Amino acid sequence: MTIEEIIAAVKELTVLELNDLVKAAEEEFGVSAAAGVAVVAGPAAGAAAEEKTEFDVELTEVGSEKIKVIKVVREVTGLGLKEAKEAVDGAPKVLKEQASKEDAEAIKAKLEEVGAKVTLK
Repeated sequence: MTIEEIIAAVKELTVLELNDLVKAAEEEFGVSAAAGVAVVAGPAAGAAAEEKTEFDVELTEVGSEKIKVIKVVREVTGLGLKEAKEAVDGAPKVLKEQASKEDAEAIKAKLEEVGAKVTLK
């Protein structure tokens, strides 16, 4: 498996799956991912001056239609019912990281349609 294939596979993971992957790697290799995050954040900070192409979709407020919001969260994240409910109850909560502009706008529209408030970062 090439590095590009590994990166492509990681991009397809949900936030929870990515979290599990990081924990497993930390346990397997006896390292902490905290140092790696600082290294990754360095170059990304310089790219902020360019036009942003990837966005984090944050659920900021649930609104009055909580059940509908949970259904949409399940749809856009692939989470199970329990995890989606926890994400909605934990608002403000980032639902999707590094989504393309089109995907982020689509997710935002779906959530706002059921009364939630969403911020793209």
